[in-house]
Amino acid sequence: MEAAAKLGQAEEVPGNQRVQRVTGPGGALVERTSTPGGVALVSPYHTHRAGDPLDLVALAEQVQKADEFIRANATNKLTVIAEEIQHLQEQARKVLEDAHRDADLHRVACNIVKKPGSIYYLYKRESGQQYFSIISPKEWGTGCPHDFLGAYKLQHDLSWTPYEDIEKRDAKINIVNKLLSQPAALPPAPELSFQP
Repeated sequence: MEAAAKLGQAEEVPGNQRVQRVTGPGGALVERTSTPGGVALVSPYHTHRAGDPLDLVALAEQVQKADEFIRANATNKLTVIAEEIQHLQEQARKVLEDAHRDADLHRVACNIVKKPGSIYYLYKRESGQQYFSIISPKEWGTGCPHDFLGAYKLQHDLSWTPYEDIEKRDAKINIVNKLLSQPAALPPAPELSFQP
């Protein structure tokens, strides 16, 4: 009941206007002026009744709901960030695996000069030595002397692409090349200022 009594308190302000300061549970209410600029716009009785304690309960419920929505919104945003972090971790793991595989393939024995854009076939001798050849298993036919391990294309960045991924990788490279050759197709970037 004390809160209800506080709600109706008014104080004198300059200009002969009466401003009521209203406080309640969950925060302060907006100050009200019965005659802003000396003109009564609406009946203050109908717009600012403070005697009903249920109004304070409704206001407290609204504040609580707002807190719940803010918490749920923050939780959703943090969930998206956590998923992005997991995706980036997976990408980093794949980059490291590919780099390790590429380094291993560059150490494989080869009696020819490797040229980017060419496909090389990986074989394994009985002794365990691996080597690259430009002769495919089909070209060997039934007389293939060693175990075939796989085929790889040497890319221009000196990375290796497994044979089964060559078409997909070439398609991505073609898309990027088209974008780079048509700079007018890209919208102009607005100048961004990151300074406060």
